[in-house]
This record gives sequence, structure tokens and C-alpha cells, in this order.
Amino acid sequence: MQGSLRGQLLRWLLGPLLVLVALNTISVYRNARDAADVAYDRSLLASTRALAERVSVVDGKVVADVPYVALDSFETDTLGRIYYKVTGINGETVSGYADLPQVPADVPRSDAYPALVRFYHASYNGQPIRIAALLQPVYEDSMRGIALIQVGETLEARRVLSNQILFDTLTWQALLLAAVALLVWFAVRLVLQPLMRLKSAVETRGLNDASDVDPTLVHKEVRPLVAALNSSRSRMHMLINSQRRFIADASHQLRTPLTVLKTQAELALRECDRPGADPELSKAALREIVHSMAATTDSTVNLANRLLTLARIEYRSADAGEHSAPVSLRAVARQVGLELAMAAVARQIDLSLEAEQEGLVRGQAMLLHEMLANLVDNALRYTPVGGAVALRVSENAGSVTLEVEDNGPGIAAAERERVFAPFYRAAATLERNPGGHGLGLAIVRDIATLHGAAITLDDASGSHGLKVSISFNAVK
Repeated sequence: MQGSLRGQLLRWLLGPLLVLVALNTISVYRNARDAADVAYDRSLLASTRALAERVSVVDGKVVADVPYVALDSFETDTLGRIYYKVTGINGETVSGYADLPQVPADVPRSDAYPALVRFYHASYNGQPIRIAALLQPVYEDSMRGIALIQVGETLEARRVLSNQILFDTLTWQALLLAAVALLVWFAVRLVLQPLMRLKSAVETRGLNDASDVDPTLVHKEVRPLVAALNSSRSRMHMLINSQRRFIADASHQLRTPLTVLKTQAELALRECDRPGADPELSKAALREIVHSMAATTDSTVNLANRLLTLARIEYRSADAGEHSAPVSLRAVARQVGLELAMAAVARQIDLSLEAEQEGLVRGQAMLLHEMLANLVDNALRYTPVGGAVALRVSENAGSVTLEVEDNGPGIAAAERERVFAPFYRAAATLERNPGGHGLGLAIVRDIATLHGAAITLDDASGSHGLKVSISFNAVK
């Protein structure tokens, strides 16, 4: 289930932005520490140079003339402590903190300054410190050498500076992120307004309003959705109108046989209640009325079954693709022929099957059986006694053709399009079978359309009759 579109847009927009802010924060913190180290290293080097200028050789000894004021400035700082050490040319401690850590052997000389200085981190009195070690040449007439001046400081000042830079940066980024989130929120709200208008337009439409929703209400990216919505509503209204027409026609068609059946029942009751009637004559009259009622009931049941078949076809048309499978038309034709063989024998009609090929098509076997059964039943009804009805299945160039041909009265060319409408009956069929309902070919047409097949009506190959041809796409 999809959540809020507004929430998803905010997550997709602000999520990557938060990741970028986090990465930028790490980069800013590193840059801030590097900048603080550069600034304080310069200050540390300046202190080292100032101390180096106080180192000289007196009476063959290296001495450091460091005033107490200078010592105070070295040893105290507003944010931390500063330590120094002066080492003579022979490694002796001249002044300062004798236990200040020595210069590691692997520390390279700094290329950022022309002085012979090395910077390194160490630990002193349990605190991390940064030390600048400067090599200072000292000489006198009697001796020459290199003195080592070391000045170290604790890291509090550096960390305060880098943390301040980081805090300022994060503050501005947080404000920027809040501003972006606010802008995105209002932008998403503004962008979704057309969808809200579309929602209102759909909700306020009447049930019988079949007009299309205006696609200009929304952005062009959403217009295909509106077009699909309009198409769906159009198909829905067509289905509803079709059902309304079907119900109206069905109620009209059922009203007549039910009225006849009611009249026949009333006649039977009247015959039973007629005083002084001859029992034999009354019995014969009742038998005739009951036979008529049975015929009317059979016709009504047949009509109801045809109506239910039409309703079932409309219901299955929605998911025809999901329930389709390869079907052999030859097998369907053989089954229908066997089922209607007795009816053909009763009318002395030659019912034959010509199917050398399997005739595989994709569809629903039950509906294809219903379609062919209607065609063969119609052919048997309207073919005269002693006639012939032929079933044929053939394949040609990727298509499968199903044919039902008879030598009955046929259908005039002017009526061949109209006979597919429900309850319409051709003039020639009315003479042969007045009790028909005109639903057989309507059912055939609907099933053929459901399977993407084309149906045509032609004259039979003989002097008279009808040939119904249905062309399907073959299964590849």
C-alpha cells in the first residue's frame, strides 16, 4: 500500500540532502581542524623563533636568555598551557622543561616554512600537546653547533577554534536545511493542488454524468492517468447502458411467455370448475392445455437459459485474458456433434464433421462450446427434414476457421448485420420456428468478439442455406 505522496516526496528530497549535509559536516570538521592546526602552528613557530633569538654561546656554553616576562607568556595561556625546552649542542638541557618529549626520528621537516622546523604530536603530563622543534645554529669563535628549541602547547585552543568553526557551519546548514524543507513543503503543497481539484471534480460528478473529466485540470504528466480514467468511465457507462437495455429487453421478452403461461393455467382451472362438463371432453381439454403449458414452460426455460448465457458472457469479458488457455476447436466440435447427434437423427438431418487439423486457439473452452452449440442448434432448427449440417475446422496462414453450414432457408443479405442484435429474428426464420427468441446469433457474436474472432455470414455452397464462418488467431 502506497503512503502519502507528500511524505514520499519529502523523504526523497530531504533524505539525500541530509546525507549530503552529514558528509559535508565531516569534511567541514576536518577542514576546520586543519585550518586551526595551520593557524596555531604558525603561532607556535613564531614563539619558537622568538625563543631561538635568545639562545647564544657564552664562555663556550649555550645559554638561553629568557626573561621572566617571556617565561610567563610561554607558561600560561588563556585556553591552555605552553611548554618549552632549549637543548644545547651536546644534548644538555639549557632551559625549560627537561622532560619534554624528544623529536621522533620519523618526523619529517616541514616544507611550509624555510626554517628547520618539525611539528609533531605528543603526550605530556597526561595531556595531548603539539610541539614545534626548531634547529637553531649557534656559534662562537671557540665553538659552533646546532641547538634545539622546542615549544609545545596543549590542544584546547585548537579544538575550541575548530569546534567553533564547525558549530557556525552546522548552524547555518541547519537553518538552510530548515528553509529548504519549508520551501519543499510549500512547493509540494502547491504542486498537489491540481490533484485536489481533480479529486473534487470526480467526487462532485453525478452517477449519470458520462462526460470526460477535463485533463487540463492537472499537469501534463498526470494527463495520461486522467485519459485512462475517462476511458474507464466510458467503458463503465457503456456496460451499464448495455445492461439496462438487456434488462429492459429481457423483461419484455419474458413478460409474453409468462402471461401466456398464466392464461393457460387459468383456462385449466376454468375447465376443471366448469359444471356439467363431459368428463372425457374435460380430460382431453385439460391434456391439451397441459401440453401447451409444458411447451410454453420449455420455451421460457430456453429463453431464460439464453439470457443467463448472455449475462455470463458479459461477466467473463472482464477477465477473459486471465482464464484463457489453448483450446482445440476440433475437440469442441466433436463434443458438440455428439451432444446434438440425437436431435439430428430425430429430424433425419445429416450432421457431419470435417476437421483434419487440431485447430488450436486461445480462449475459454466452455464459452467456445456454448458458441458452437448455439450455431449447430440454430442450423438443426431451421434445416428441413432430410437436410444436412456440416461442421468444419481448418487452418490457414496463422488463422483457424470454424464453419457451420446448412441447407436451410438462409438469411437475406440485407438482414445479416441485424440478426446479431438480441431478440431480432430474420423473416425466413419466423416461418420455420415461430417460437424462437432471436438470441442464438447474439450469443455467438458476443463470444466471438470476446475471443478476438471475426464472424461472417454467407450463402451456403448449394442452391440455398447459410454458412457461418468464424476466424480465430491460431496459437503459435
